[in-house]
Amino acid sequence: MARIHFFSAASGLALAGATSFAFALSLSDLSNADATRGVRTALEKGASVAVSKLGRQNGFLDNDRVKISLPAVLDPAMPLLRMTGQGRKLDDLQVSMNHAAESAVALAKPLLLDAVRNMSVTDAKNILSGGDTAVTDFFRAKTAAPLGRQFLPIVKKATDKDGLSGKYNKVMNKIGGNHVPEDQRTVEAYVTKRALDGLYMIIGDEEKAIRKDPIGTGSAILGKVFGAVK
Repeated sequence: MARIHFFSAASGLALAGATSFAFALSLSDLSNADATRGVRTALEKGASVAVSKLGRQNGFLDNDRVKISLPAVLDPAMPLLRMTGQGRKLDDLQVSMNHAAESAVALAKPLLLDAVRNMSVTDAKNILSGGDTAVTDFFRAKTAAPLGRQFLPIVKKATDKDGLSGKYNKVMNKIGGNHVPEDQRTVEAYVTKRALDGLYMIIGDEEKAIRKDPIGTGSAILGKVFGAVK
């Protein structure tokens, strides 16, 4: 029985030592291969989690942090629109916007993972030393433009179904000029931007969780690599 206790204690010390060693590493101690593999694992994890959370039924509607509201530029007109019986149409438009966003995000994963595959060693090192939002910043820089182009027709198709988007676009054209930001002048532009913002926000949440507790992810490579910069 004493021997069992001895080996249990020894195992505990070994585990504690391994954990301490993981955190004792510095960025300069990591090989390029380990740094790149660790960052790729984090990128893939962040992308997968974000797409699975948002690209599902009510993924946007059920999350107040990313839920898409009608543009603030419409706020002054809201009371009048609701008084004239337009309230239901406005509510339907908002639901349509959020469902359009989830449909678009559901198809984002291949482009996100393509960015991961094309990541350089320099990208990996910059992400490791770049702070809490470096993963998110990388994804935004590499994927915002192509994802925006991919999202736009998907969003337009989804919001065109009930004809409400056409009415929104006409209202925005009437307001027009400098009163309406460019990304709010059409439903599809507005929803595409908000969908991208939501996607990168959830990727950022996952990144912060990894950096806060890399060992807790259960991944040896994440523990080793992000533990080195904790």
